[in-house]
Amino acid sequence: MRVSSRSLVDPFIVMDVMERARSLEAAGRSIIHMEVGQPGTPAPERALVGLQAAMAAGPLGYTVALGLPELRAGIAALYQRWYGVTLNPERVVVTAGSSAAFLLAFTALFEAGDKVGLGEPGYPSYRQILKALSLEAVGIPAALENRLQPVPGDLTGHDLQGLIVASPGNPSGTMLDHAALEALIGHCAARGISFVSDEIYHGLHYGARAVSALEISDDVYVINSFSKYFSMTGWRIGWMVVPEDHVRVVERLAQNMFICPPHASQVAALHALDCIDALEANRAVYAENRRLMLEGLPKAGFDKIAPPDGAFYIYADVSGLTENSLEFAAEILEHAGVAVTPGLDFDPRRGAQTLRFSYARATADIVEGLARLQAFMARRG
Repeated sequence: MRVSSRSLVDPFIVMDVMERARSLEAAGRSIIHMEVGQPGTPAPERALVGLQAAMAAGPLGYTVALGLPELRAGIAALYQRWYGVTLNPERVVVTAGSSAAFLLAFTALFEAGDKVGLGEPGYPSYRQILKALSLEAVGIPAALENRLQPVPGDLTGHDLQGLIVASPGNPSGTMLDHAALEALIGHCAARGISFVSDEIYHGLHYGARAVSALEISDDVYVINSFSKYFSMTGWRIGWMVVPEDHVRVVERLAQNMFICPPHASQVAALHALDCIDALEANRAVYAENRRLMLEGLPKAGFDKIAPPDGAFYIYADVSGLTENSLEFAAEILEHAGVAVTPGLDFDPRRGAQTLRFSYARATADIVEGLARLQAFMARRG
């Protein structure tokens, strides 16, 4: 039986790294995980207690396609609390993780064959989801002097129907300030380019907070998730905010594609919105981990680092150490027992000379991982 050309997407390399790390652990090796962008903390305790109460009260069945009304209202209130933005809850669409939101957004906004720009380095699944939907991903190489974020000048010469931007970025952790984000949104609005803002690392900042596209325009799609700040990766629950005249369009797609997001995850997410003390404690751990990484990685020889404003990643230029980040990451895993992600996941053109280090795990793991990296690099010379 044949397969479609749309299905021939590239692998998500970090998942392959995770699998190799798992196999080494199964064989008895101790592995420090700096490869995956997954918090080492569980969902907030109050979220678990709230879900237990809901499960005891009765069965959890289908919800409406756009999500529990009380959860949508809670998310809308979050925008008031974080950004001072008054948001109509009807514009909030609860999704099965941000991945489902990308599917809904790209399907709602673009025709087959449309070109969608994305900054490089950037989250690899953008490119693969676009391909699976018969859309053309257009990589926009971002410059270090622009903090590895796209600027309007980078879009010159590209005939785009859409642009997706992430701030804080993955893998860089760099952020766009209000003026930079406003410039991109204005550039796109003047040219009829649909703007999609990936904000799933909002809440994880170590100086000034991240700016939401909704502070600048209502004519954008904003995507977020409970996976990162709220520490709920495996629950697969996210959301998107769309213009009011797009709500019914997205609702019809959601009804047919997903029926509804997982009910149990929605209940847990609703309670997680009120767990600010626990979530801020998690962020304090990431801040300490970030400090340790910025101090320890240069001692191991990884001293060309993008400035990480948010998220929980360090993106390092290793061009002086290797020309093949895939082989280098495999070498580090095998000989140092530290799993890291090759930059090829994030930048097909320049990623052979970069690595991403995640500091999302426990501080003790970060300390041990840095010690292993320093010892390995000293032996390697």
